[in-house]
Amino acid sequence: MATQNRYSSGMLALALVAFAASVSAAQPGVQAQGERQGRAVATTAKVSPAERGQLTRQFVNKWGNYVQRVYNVPVGTWSQRMVSNFVSADATNFRNALKRDTFEGAMAELTGTGHRLSDEAVITKLASVNASSSKPQSTVKLGELGRDLVYTPVAPCRILDTRNVAAGAIAANSSRNFVAFGVSSFAGQGGSATNCGVNPLAATAVAINLTAVTPATAGFATAYPFGTTRPVAASVNYAAGAIVNNALIVQTPNPIASFDFTVYTFAQSHYVADIVGYFAPPVATALQCEQTEKTIVEDIVAGGTANANAPACTAGYTQTATNCETSSWLMPIVFSNNGTCSARNNDATPQDLRASRTCCRVPGR
Repeated sequence: MATQNRYSSGMLALALVAFAASVSAAQPGVQAQGERQGRAVATTAKVSPAERGQLTRQFVNKWGNYVQRVYNVPVGTWSQRMVSNFVSADATNFRNALKRDTFEGAMAELTGTGHRLSDEAVITKLASVNASSSKPQSTVKLGELGRDLVYTPVAPCRILDTRNVAAGAIAANSSRNFVAFGVSSFAGQGGSATNCGVNPLAATAVAINLTAVTPATAGFATAYPFGTTRPVAASVNYAAGAIVNNALIVQTPNPIASFDFTVYTFAQSHYVADIVGYFAPPVATALQCEQTEKTIVEDIVAGGTANANAPACTAGYTQTATNCETSSWLMPIVFSNNGTCSARNNDATPQDLRASRTCCRVPGR
């Protein structure tokens, strides 16, 4: 196989800058409550390639050695396979991930599920495991199937075909490791020269069609997560010389390891696999936001006070901010809440008061 277990420091450096040409999608800004007199409101800006590069270097430097020591994945391999994740990660999630004190918490934060896994919970769990063991150790989770997962279908695409590689058929009573996502091409495994459109963030399982092609004798094959003990269950049963396939869902290491899954065969045989989808934790969705029309209270006399009530949000939208403006710096906002703005005119001439709401919804709902 072309996929290697280890990478040189030069390859690692390339991995850290490979994403620099990509920029994450902008997240809509939300105006803060009680904004006064048209003051500029901060928004969640796009993260620059330079900042994304800096965030990635910090993440790899912070957790690379931990991954290699605890999960037994070479840091070069891990960083290479994480490039697509670093490119696609939400900027806010990325920054928050670097603040976490545990790797498991940092990965959860990176994928938008950090609120479900606190560092305290991770530390408590590890302490519990260590207390019950005669030898302190860390738990290695190759996937977290207890979490909410989202299935994403993809157009069937070939990720491996042993008939097209120099290594050829898998020998009897032996196994071979494969990747299922996170690479630019599957040609090294005899598959498509594309990435098959698979770019998940911390995928936990893949859906594949696995085919045994002309095995030497009757037997079976088993596909299972890389780095785990082979189960006794068979994924495909075959007769000598047959072509037999089966649809499978195979768990994959999470966090990313050197490979994703392993195929064991009882008899010497060629194997072909097509990916049709993957399971991954849900990614945070950007809100769709709109601003209502402005309610304008005009000609508030000098020394006078007034209230402006903004129009209600459109059905299906929820208010996230009250926006207040006045026509003079000498007319400060004294109250701003739930679409109502109140102000007192300390100017010598009549002034105006305006109120609107920022309303948001989750897309598709």
